[in-house]
Amino acid sequence: MLGDGSLERLKREGRIVVVGASLAGLRAAETLRAEGFEGSLTMIGDEPHEPYDRPPLSKQVLLGRAAADRTALPRLRSVDATWRLGVPATGLDMAAGRVRLADGDEVPYDRLLIATGVRARAWPREAEAELDGVFVLRTRDDSAALARRLEEGPKRVLVIGAGFTGSEIASACRERGLAVTVAERGAAPLVGALGGVVGAVAAEMQREHGVDLRCGVMVTALEGDASGRVRAAHLSDGSTVETDIVIVSLGAIRNTEWLAGSGLGAGPRGIACDAGCRAFDIRGIVTDDIYAAGDVARSPHPLFGYQFLSLEHWGNAASQARIAAHNMISESTDRIPHMEVPAFWSSQFGVNIKSVGVPSLGTEVLISQGALRDHRFIGVYGYQGRVIGAVAFDQARWLPFYQELIETTAAFPPPFPTVDRRSDGQRPVDADFPDPSVPTHGPTVTLGGYSPADRRMTFTPAH
Repeated sequence: MLGDGSLERLKREGRIVVVGASLAGLRAAETLRAEGFEGSLTMIGDEPHEPYDRPPLSKQVLLGRAAADRTALPRLRSVDATWRLGVPATGLDMAAGRVRLADGDEVPYDRLLIATGVRARAWPREAEAELDGVFVLRTRDDSAALARRLEEGPKRVLVIGAGFTGSEIASACRERGLAVTVAERGAAPLVGALGGVVGAVAAEMQREHGVDLRCGVMVTALEGDASGRVRAAHLSDGSTVETDIVIVSLGAIRNTEWLAGSGLGAGPRGIACDAGCRAFDIRGIVTDDIYAAGDVARSPHPLFGYQFLSLEHWGNAASQARIAAHNMISESTDRIPHMEVPAFWSSQFGVNIKSVGVPSLGTEVLISQGALRDHRFIGVYGYQGRVIGAVAFDQARWLPFYQELIETTAAFPPPFPTVDRRSDGQRPVDADFPDPSVPTHGPTVTLGGYSPADRRMTFTPAH
């Protein structure tokens, strides 16, 4: 917009389409209305539900403390939108400015926000994935179905993958008194996000709470009975786990397939965009009418070496959506960058885990407060002499201090003493992150090429 009145016309009578009716989409719509957008607003979502909150799905819902259909996101204001729910977007015509829908309809736009998020990675063998009792957990319907089955009191639950979601599921099952086996290809739970030093603490927590934790193994096959119900899983160490329920928690896939061939810079790693949330086209040229936000977006962050970060964090989705919405209806000189320091939280086995920054970029970790053996500590991560991230186990009140260290690119290790620093926090140690080219469990994923739209991804089930 160049001061010719087109921006005011857009705000008064333009057409904005939001593809993705979850947290990021809703917060963007609210921001658009709050900042004076009076034109038509269309919200498109592949699920039939209005926006709902996902964190309770692996916690309160599985514990039976909340119903899945009572997880609707609070509305901060009316968005006065046309809702197209239960109809996924299937294509994008950038030249014509239209979004194609699965029902054959097309929706024109003057500005488009893509917030399609991610979906759970399913078990790679389709016949085994369709066995009764095999679940993934991502949507409200997933959580409701799994909660019903847990309520029946299965003799054993097998969780494949010990990332944050898998660990939270295992925690909920143990709290229900259910026998749980967790199979993890890596050396410890959470090792990909927090490294081996902290992962060892997560492993202790699981075992102390009665989880049959098996690390360094892969599930090679699922077996069903004559009625088509899962009965056992076979592991790479030759053992067999008899189980009534299998929950596949192998990470997420970004929902970008519908953009194939559109000319937008989108692929398996997400939608590349600038710090102002404007999407790149396949040539690397930034668009001015298409924006991305939330789990599906990849954007550079100056605090982390301008790396393109994809963050599947609740707080990131909300803040990035607000910035994208603001920039969609602002003059170029009024646009603002998305530079929020990433933050994440999890609750499992009675411990509140929170992190700031990007711990997985760290090469060293220093236990600056508390002690690993108490499961109550703060670990500070360093990279090339800088503080790059921090994680707190039941010590979250100190995290704002460490966030400031990250924001000010403070030196690592932190030069100050702390009154509660124990013997294991006197010097930094190797954070012990696994080789990022090695998946933490099961299938092998191989990415090739350089273009952000490159789709040469090979997914190979474990054997």
